[in-house]
Amino acid sequence: MSAKKLSDIKYSVLDLATVVEGSTPADSFKKSMDVAQLAEKVGYTRYWFAEHHNMMNVASSATSVLIGYIAGGTSKIRVGSGGIMLPNHSPLIVAEQFGTLASLYPGRIDLGLGRAPGTDQTTALAIRGENFNAAHNFPRDIVKLQTYFSNDNAGSKVRAIPGEGLDIPIWVLGSSTDSAKVAAAFGLPYAFASHFAPTYFMEAIKIYRDNFKPSEQLQKPYVMACVNVVAADTDGEAERLATSVKQFFMGVVTGKRQLLPPPVKSMDSIWNVFEEEAVMQMLAYSFIGGPEKIKSELSSFVEQTGVDELMATSHIFDHQSRMYSYKVFADVIRTSAYAPLA
Repeated sequence: MSAKKLSDIKYSVLDLATVVEGSTPADSFKKSMDVAQLAEKVGYTRYWFAEHHNMMNVASSATSVLIGYIAGGTSKIRVGSGGIMLPNHSPLIVAEQFGTLASLYPGRIDLGLGRAPGTDQTTALAIRGENFNAAHNFPRDIVKLQTYFSNDNAGSKVRAIPGEGLDIPIWVLGSSTDSAKVAAAFGLPYAFASHFAPTYFMEAIKIYRDNFKPSEQLQKPYVMACVNVVAADTDGEAERLATSVKQFFMGVVTGKRQLLPPPVKSMDSIWNVFEEEAVMQMLAYSFIGGPEKIKSELSSFVEQTGVDELMATSHIFDHQSRMYSYKVFADVIRTSAYAPLA
């Protein structure tokens, strides 16, 4: 693996349509459009939504609907799923939905696939109904999807219309080494959820690269790492803004979720030492700071990991500060120097 420089890599956005205090999901969707249009303007490669359910602070549950909304409000940025949770869906329905999206927005739709439920077990039961206890085979379902997208399926009794014969790139998403083995075996690009599950990141991407088998879609390994980003003019301001994402993840750790709260001066009165340790472990791959700090830490990360693409997710309370963070992040990668927002 040759050493990569920061300027060599692509950069993208992961959006959860996060709902902040004092707002509604409808507000979040409008803000997502603002971010997507800015992202397109400043050179981001793709804009993905993650499927989650029964979370009061995450409004991206109807993932394919939001993909269509954002694709319709932009013109060239790729839009997709990070990801669709296959155990929750019939492969045929996924093929039809993404076939429809790819027909409406040709050459712009990505299909990222995960095998987790994207929710708690009670909600998973509500989603799957009688299929809750059915065996779910992630590799088998990927094969089904590839079959539905293939021209070779034209003679089958079950066809994906639209979807059949369309070029819809499939990605494997993961947070463990098992997903790395699947991505490698299928010769598919691999997106790792290092923004909340950093523990197996280095091991997983090594397994993926070591075992990768070229495919029609991809000739050599391609790794995308999702990371948390809070960028601002100064390190101090970024650290202040980052108290919102720390509170967000504290809700994950404690099970006491809340709408994304405003930043605070200090977290000391909000968490205890054990909660702090758990949250900071989850946030291990986070880039928080001003342009120079972000540039230095990103450069080291890219040199160490050799990733091909970075996907930034930014849980920032203030909408304009969030937009500004994405602009700074793009400037740092694109020019390796900070440029003020025009």
